[in-house]
Amino acid sequence: MSGSPGSPPPEGGFVRRVGLFQATTINMSQMCGIGPFVTIPLMVAAFGGPQAVIGFVAGAVLALADGLVWAELGAAMPGSGGSYVYLRQAFQYRTGRLMPFLFVWTAMLFIPLIMSTGVVGFVQYLGYLAPDMGRTTGDLVGVGIIALVVMLLWRGIENIARITAVMWTVMIASVLLVIVAAASDFSAHLAFTYPAHAFEPTSGHFWVGFAAGLTIGIYDYLGYNTTAYMGAEIKDPGRTLPRSILFSILGIMAIYLLLQIGTLGVIDWHRMTDAGDIASTSVASAVLEKTWGKGAADTVTVLILITAFASVFTGLLGGSRVPYDAARDRVFFRPYAKLHSRHRFPMLGLATMGVITAIGFLIGRHTDLATLIQLLTTVMVIVQALAQIVALTVLRKRQPTLRRPYRMWLYPLPSVIALVGWLVIYGYADKNSPGRHPIEWSLAWVALGCVAFVVWARLEKVWPFGPREIAEEYLTAAAPDADAEPAQT
Repeated sequence: MSGSPGSPPPEGGFVRRVGLFQATTINMSQMCGIGPFVTIPLMVAAFGGPQAVIGFVAGAVLALADGLVWAELGAAMPGSGGSYVYLRQAFQYRTGRLMPFLFVWTAMLFIPLIMSTGVVGFVQYLGYLAPDMGRTTGDLVGVGIIALVVMLLWRGIENIARITAVMWTVMIASVLLVIVAAASDFSAHLAFTYPAHAFEPTSGHFWVGFAAGLTIGIYDYLGYNTTAYMGAEIKDPGRTLPRSILFSILGIMAIYLLLQIGTLGVIDWHRMTDAGDIASTSVASAVLEKTWGKGAADTVTVLILITAFASVFTGLLGGSRVPYDAARDRVFFRPYAKLHSRHRFPMLGLATMGVITAIGFLIGRHTDLATLIQLLTTVMVIVQALAQIVALTVLRKRQPTLRRPYRMWLYPLPSVIALVGWLVIYGYADKNSPGRHPIEWSLAWVALGCVAFVVWARLEKVWPFGPREIAEEYLTAAAPDADAEPAQT
């Protein structure tokens, strides 16, 4: 191994150059992106009316609860790889390297699938500017965008941080313009007139819609953990990582609520459920066209395209670090441990995720966006979301002396809230994607990962074909932010 994740980076490894502002913008760029612009109609369809705002509120609650899990784990173990590092530390005592292997196995699928939804949204909004664009042309444009993102990421972190800050500014501008435009022609009657029986918790339909809305809502907030995957590149991670996670969630929560309510106050929600209406695919453009005219709509649509591009950019930036850290620790294929000789980024991880993003984009284009969101969410829930919540509790018991610059507020309440939220999403997945069987596909993918692990473990002669290897390196590693005071005790 070239060194322990979270310890000072070895010669030729990552350098801590990303500060709080850059870390927060990386998270927010990934969180916002194209998500709310394409999912507002999906949320309205799930709830059957403007009460869809419930989905964004529920998603925010789940993101905040889960974000506190990430905050404690990320501050305590600031290595590259995020969940991979946390699961490796927590579950090594009983199952060796199984859990980190399974995480990387699933992450190599769900991370690029998340990025592929952003590219699907990009092509949807491009269709507003080019209404005559055919399906094949749209497919080619989307694949070309993914190739461009990979080319831009093929450089050093200093350039990436500056580019991300610029794209974050564009993202904020595009969202604010839609919010201001909606406020200029806002109708409270449209936004707050609900269909009969919209709020009947005793109705089975309500809870199916709520689960679908929660799934879409948390999808829109995904990205609050992007900097945790870049822990080895964050300055003063004990302070920066928790703050970047919380600041980004709170900022995006405020933006989403204003965006959702404003949009519902301009566009009749029935239009968003009509597949032939532009509001069902490019609702933000429809808002601008109705309020400020076609020219303003075209301009803001261009900004939304840049925002979508930024979300894919930052997502692949963080996600490509996951297989690197695993391979460096001999829990994934060894070629993924190689960094670019000059710019020091994981080449194979970036290239692989770029290819899978392109495949996911084509799948989404030829099925539908809601199905793609449901599939990626169920794959993510089992090994990352649920296992990571368990990992936090396991580490508190197994490694009580672990340096924790940040400790979860009101522990264990946020963990319980996050656990219930993820279980609701998973339990209703099949009902919300009839005929697609996302639960069965996710279980099959994890089962295949277990088979792959057994084969890999046999070749590497590790548990269960060798002794367990316990490595508690974070208990003795030098603190990368030694001068920082604990954020919460």
